[in-house]
Amino acid sequence: MQSQLSFHLPGLVSQGAENFFLSDSNAALWEMVTDPARWPAGKLALVGPPASGKSHLARVLEAGADAQVIPAARLAPLPDLPPDGTLMVVEDMGGLRPEGQEPLFHLHNHLAATGGRLMMTAQVPPRDWPITLNDLATRVQAAFVLRIPEPDDALLFGLLLKHFADRQLRPPPELIPWLSGRLERSHAAVAQAVARLDAAALAEGRSLTLPFAREVLEG
Repeated sequence: MQSQLSFHLPGLVSQGAENFFLSDSNAALWEMVTDPARWPAGKLALVGPPASGKSHLARVLEAGADAQVIPAARLAPLPDLPPDGTLMVVEDMGGLRPEGQEPLFHLHNHLAATGGRLMMTAQVPPRDWPITLNDLATRVQAAFVLRIPEPDDALLFGLLLKHFADRQLRPPPELIPWLSGRLERSHAAVAQAVARLDAAALAEGRSLTLPFAREVLEG
């Protein structure tokens, strides 16, 4: 029998401050990121693996602190520098292009001279970013590096709830504890497990149950 063809669209990801789950493992990180006045020399390098919440934290700053957010891959010569004291977030420094390095250099210097703040996000620390402009490399490598920790048990539980909610799924009460006890302690593992369950349930027309989850994830 031919399997059912399904077209799956990911759920709308909730990225407000109220949707950021806190636990002992990430409370200090939250306090530092959301208080730009504490950033040493006014700049921060937020480093974490895929799906660890870097973009979520950028959107929290955008909404709560009026930050301007731009992907590193889109940096280009700026017709005008931002107003004095601006809070800027440059996302995914791994995607920085050669032609974006000089604009970032001028942006960095402008923010430093006018009391602005700069947060840069990436999967790896600044020394491993694709930067060939020596003056820029020196400046970004002086940023305070804040690493996103792997989730503890409490945060893992919360992340599972969030990922199911983002996909408008209602897992049975016993499923979350079962997943918490079996998944690798990482943000990516949670995202991948929930995505697999969602896709399989849709493709097979099945309800989300513990036996079904066992079949999908352990079968």
